[in-house]
Amino acid sequence: MAQVTIDELRNNIAVSELPDEHLQWLIDHSVYEEYEDGDIIGKFGSPSEVMWINLEGKVSFYMNVNGRQVYYITFENNDITGGVGGLLPYSRMKTYPGTSYALGKVRLLRLHKDHFHELESLNPSFIQKLIGYMTERAKIFATTKLQHEKVDALGKLAAGIAHELNNPSSAIKGIAADLTERLNRNYELTEELIGSGIEREDIRLIRTMVKEKSGEVNPRLSTSKRMMYEDELDDWLIDKGLNKREIAETFAEYGFKIEELESLHAKLGKEHFLHVLPWIENLISSEKVISDMDHAAGRISDLVGAIKSHVHMDRTNELQLTDVHKDLENTLTLMGFKLREKNIEVVKHFNCDMPQVPAYVGELNQVWTNLIDNAVFAMDKNGTLTVETTCDDKTATVCISDSGAGIPAEILSRIFDPFFTTKKTGEGTGIGLDIVNRIVKRHEGEIKVKSSPGHTEFKVILPLQKKPESKTNAG
Repeated sequence: MAQVTIDELRNNIAVSELPDEHLQWLIDHSVYEEYEDGDIIGKFGSPSEVMWINLEGKVSFYMNVNGRQVYYITFENNDITGGVGGLLPYSRMKTYPGTSYALGKVRLLRLHKDHFHELESLNPSFIQKLIGYMTERAKIFATTKLQHEKVDALGKLAAGIAHELNNPSSAIKGIAADLTERLNRNYELTEELIGSGIEREDIRLIRTMVKEKSGEVNPRLSTSKRMMYEDELDDWLIDKGLNKREIAETFAEYGFKIEELESLHAKLGKEHFLHVLPWIENLISSEKVISDMDHAAGRISDLVGAIKSHVHMDRTNELQLTDVHKDLENTLTLMGFKLREKNIEVVKHFNCDMPQVPAYVGELNQVWTNLIDNAVFAMDKNGTLTVETTCDDKTATVCISDSGAGIPAEILSRIFDPFFTTKKTGEGTGIGLDIVNRIVKRHEGEIKVKSSPGHTEFKVILPLQKKPESKTNAG
């Protein structure tokens, strides 16, 4: 092959130590190809049948992840990849899991897999060297996949959290505008009230009444009964010369009875009464919007607390005891939007006697997030998500089940395989089940699954006695 010399081929790190006759064998049995910048070298889904040896340039590889091209690695002539790629001896790869592109001008030798057996007979130690590169490549892929999956999962979780935070923050914005309007209106109403000549003693009476009503917990009426009482109260107010529907609505909500208002009318007289009621309504409504604002702010505070606990922001990534129930509650809180969107009923059966579990808390929370997210995805609207915990002297068990269609029996054994998903393109979850499986195994635990139409159950079993990883003492 005139295009490639032995000296040139020897510049490739993977083959640099081969004798001349073996290098010549590679040249004679390979196909020489050249590529320009951006050319496709290996296409996703096409048969993987050749090993390529890099002579010049670099090759970037993008994994196909749920229909998206995600950058994973650049193959170049270095100690990491050895300047070789494609199908390596003893690899089980059948088709390309992604697409490879030329970075700049690229020159390759492509050796078909039909020659692998002869190459092994020729130089067994070289085959072992290639297997070493393949093992290193698998480690890089696994690490990169984990990082991408974590970022993807975090992005999805962040989107849900943003939606959760948007509701109370929007409420606070609306409440602030309403409160500003009511405070301005209070000046006008107070001026009118003072102008009517009301006595200080009457103000004290009104203040006592408002305080009692604001503190009462009124039974919720049905919508029809509530509207009927508002209509009745509105008619009574109009009869007294006050045609303001909002007063009837507010007073009905806080349980003002017509008899009480009759008594107030008799004590104050008509003129004072007509000025007092709008002032009372504005005062009560102002207190209500302040209470609503406090509730919305509390909701934001709860969400921030759940986020902090969920991602384990205030602790190191070391084995620590954790309250699994609290972790599960935080996960459900952060996924509240998805649950409400499908009107999913959440049923919890927690074992109150469960002790704390030794865990890498941030990683374990990824397990709960993934399993719950998958369960929600598997269900149509009005489904049921069940979260149950049990324990014995040695283990703690978390069981997450859903009322979805179930996982087909023919693929059930494959759901923990890398890159395997039952979802359509673009619908893949964040942390894949293979990563979930690895996290559970890192905790020296076990994950089991069983499924039938209408019921799928994932059971995570964790040891209660796992000890922190020991550190080697210096010296």
